[in-house]
Amino acid sequence: MTYFGPKASKWLSYSVASVSGAILAVCSCTVLPLFGGIYMRGAGLGPAIAFLYSGPAINVLAIVLTARVLGWQLGVARAVGAIVFSIVIGLLMHLIFLKEERAKAANPQEVFLGDEEKSARPLWQVALYFLSMVGILVFANWAQPQETTGVWFTIYETKWIVTSLFAALMGVTLWRFFKVKLAYILLAAVPAIVLAFALPQVPVAAFAAGTVGLVGLTFFGGAELNDWRDQSWGFAKQILPLLFMGVLAAGFFLGSPGSTDAGIIPNVWIQVLVGDSPDALLSILGHPEGAAPAWLSFLWPLWTNLFASLTGALMYFATLTEVPILRGLLDSGMGQGPALALLLAGPALSLPNMLVINSILGPKKTLTFVGLVVVMATASGIVFGALIR
Repeated sequence: MTYFGPKASKWLSYSVASVSGAILAVCSCTVLPLFGGIYMRGAGLGPAIAFLYSGPAINVLAIVLTARVLGWQLGVARAVGAIVFSIVIGLLMHLIFLKEERAKAANPQEVFLGDEEKSARPLWQVALYFLSMVGILVFANWAQPQETTGVWFTIYETKWIVTSLFAALMGVTLWRFFKVKLAYILLAAVPAIVLAFALPQVPVAAFAAGTVGLVGLTFFGGAELNDWRDQSWGFAKQILPLLFMGVLAAGFFLGSPGSTDAGIIPNVWIQVLVGDSPDALLSILGHPEGAAPAWLSFLWPLWTNLFASLTGALMYFATLTEVPILRGLLDSGMGQGPALALLLAGPALSLPNMLVINSILGPKKTLTFVGLVVVMATASGIVFGALIR
């Protein structure tokens, strides 16, 4: 409530809410208990909505995977779009329902905090801890660029050194902030250090040993690390099977990415609904030759991006499954603009998600939230599609 309450500083509330998704691996349904909890405890509508959108819309692994599989342009556009969307949608919801928000601020709920919450560690310590994990995630997955010179190749050449520095930072945060015994941390790190010097040509071996050591540390590092292990295992069981099924479904329906193998859905259907141009539609209608009418070319980006936004809003995407699905759609003829529109609307919304939000906020606020997401995703797709051509 310090950051999300109705009397909290607005710039701080929206800043925290908009980037909170970077440290969460949640889908449009998993975020609902978190959203409902903070809203029912007295959080302002704007920050709560910003959190509701950013939670499933942006997390570091999803952005890294999007950039690697779908291209860096879509990765950057998704990251920037999700942060901007969460702030803008939250502010608009606050302004639209300003009267209710003022009444809520005038009669704040009394929130009772337990001893654990009262003695919570400072935000900067939590931020430093998550920075270390995000740094490991980003640099350990840094792909080799096509160029053999320049800053990106230099980062690639030194990525394991940078990763090890972030790993050391995480060890320090666990020792100083989480009160894990230094002997346990050193014991978990020794195999990774030995392999790093013994097999410098195989850095993945040291990384794997460090991962095993960290897992072992969660058994002896205290209650918080035990919770960390249990939550990680719970997410793994929830996400990995769905991600595997998402890859299988994308290949079955849309074919193999980057190859000529076709799926059971003809590529022309994808091109008619979300393609870059109306040529496929004209071909089906028996007008394969000649330029498309000016009015159709003008309306085409609006149609394709709106269709992608609406479809994405109704579909359910488990965390990360949108990436292989989008890869298959792009290889089948989907435009870059509709792809971004689906990425910005799909992970944050779903039909089950809307039903639960309606039970918390009511139909008026729910329809307003859904409408803002669809409209902004459509507009972003149109702009991005025009810029990327």
